[in-house]
Amino acid sequence: MGQKKIITKTDETKEKQETAPVSTAKSSVKKQVINGTAHISVSYNNIIIAISDLKGNIIAWSSAGGLGFKGARKSTPYAANMVAKNCVEKAKKYNLTNIKITVKGIGPGRESAVRGLAGTGLNIISIIDETPVAHNGVRKLKPRRV
Repeated sequence: MGQKKIITKTDETKEKQETAPVSTAKSSVKKQVINGTAHISVSYNNIIIAISDLKGNIIAWSSAGGLGFKGARKSTPYAANMVAKNCVEKAKKYNLTNIKITVKGIGPGRESAVRGLAGTGLNIISIIDETPVAHNGVRKLKPRRV
């Protein structure tokens, strides 16, 4: 496949001298996200909230199922409020202050999720509804002849 490299004892000592450990300290500087977007996906079964920066990179997310709600309790307004608070708590590590809200889907926890985000002290710039709406779709089948 490739060429084999033969290292003699004199080469090893040279390599050790050349590759002396360089002091490179990793800096754990977190990214600062002042403005962000909260994407709320609401269905009859679950609520998912993801907070991203303006480029679309997700910095925090949370869901009702991830918080321990099971079954019919996942789609309740109380679960939506808890998911919103949990997601904002994760995003506060990035110094998030301003937020745009986009809501997609229908379900009982829709307004409660927006109220949960508003109650955390973030500045809400806009609220956008991105619920997909069908406009007629595919052609119907012809009537069955019996």
